[in-house]
Amino acid sequence: MQFKKISIYSLSLALILSSCSGKKEEEKTVYENTKFAKGAENTVHLTEKQIQSVGLTTTNIQNRNMEKLVRLNGKAEIAPSHISSVSSIMGGHIKSINVINGSHFSKGQVLAVVEDPQFIQLQQDYLVTKAQLEAARLNFNRQKDLNTSKASSDKTMQTAQADYSTLNATLKGLEEKLRIIGINAKGLNNGNIRSKINIYAPFSGFVSQILVNNGQYINPADTLFELINPAGLLLELKIFENDVNDIKVGQEILVYNNQKPDLKSNAKIVSVVPSIENGGSAMAVAKLSSLNPEFVKGMYINAEVNISSRYTQGLPNEAVVSFENRNYVFEDLGKSKYKMIPVVTGISDDQFTEIVKADFLKDKKIVQKGAYSLLMMLKNKAE
Repeated sequence: MQFKKISIYSLSLALILSSCSGKKEEEKTVYENTKFAKGAENTVHLTEKQIQSVGLTTTNIQNRNMEKLVRLNGKAEIAPSHISSVSSIMGGHIKSINVINGSHFSKGQVLAVVEDPQFIQLQQDYLVTKAQLEAARLNFNRQKDLNTSKASSDKTMQTAQADYSTLNATLKGLEEKLRIIGINAKGLNNGNIRSKINIYAPFSGFVSQILVNNGQYINPADTLFELINPAGLLLELKIFENDVNDIKVGQEILVYNNQKPDLKSNAKIVSVVPSIENGGSAMAVAKLSSLNPEFVKGMYINAEVNISSRYTQGLPNEAVVSFENRNYVFEDLGKSKYKMIPVVTGISDDQFTEIVKADFLKDKKIVQKGAYSLLMMLKNKAE
């Protein structure tokens, strides 16, 4: 019985010691992992089997001609100078509207007809003033002849001259008013006086908005239509910060919309806004080389810019890996050890990526195939 008690006591003591030992071992492991993470270890050691499994190959920094293709996206907009608000010079009632929203029109086309009695009065005033001017001209000539022979006083002749000049100025003013509302004063006579005037399109384009309806009375300050001149179509393109220095005014680009990606049109960069917005991008403005009805205001568009080729240093794309917004390559140190090195990349094409200031990589063996696998092993090791 006493033996059993001793055995139970011994067993309990052994368990306690074992537990303490395990706890110390666990604490040591946690400490070592924490120390490893803080040490920013950047090397990986592989076994021969791992090397064969990954299929590692190496390369060297290379000199080559490279061409950068920058892809941009944005929207089609209209320059404010090519959006016009159309109103009537004089008030009246809308008699008819000859266009609808979105319809195309040509320069000089009648957009609407406005009717009002004041148009009749203006034409009458012109014809009456024209007749009075003719009478004043004859009287002035007569008084001038009489004054030459002293049969008429200088004052009478001067009064006749003033009347003629006043009526001539009044007639010119009325003629200009008629021209503005679209009535040719030269062809106006008592038989063709009209109560309606036409609102003509000042250019060829599209109707953006119609702000009136038939029968509505309008004032001279009221806008009847908002018109768009497609010649003012601009492409506002977003440039990511890494590409800002590559986009220049005057560059030729290709643009297309998402509906027809294979149908590309030529355009030219006409402006680059010299500022980076909060989203990390700047804006370039481009203009189509020729009018294209496929592009309309508000449409999302894409663009491609080919940057002039340059002789530079680079590595195959698969040799460059990215982690947490930074780029790296792996150097083969020998003896199955590989070191991760941060690099700054430049332009890239389908095969190679430029390495900026790559002289420090000269004569180093850089992992090509398997670089991403090394990054994953290093990341897992750090965790």
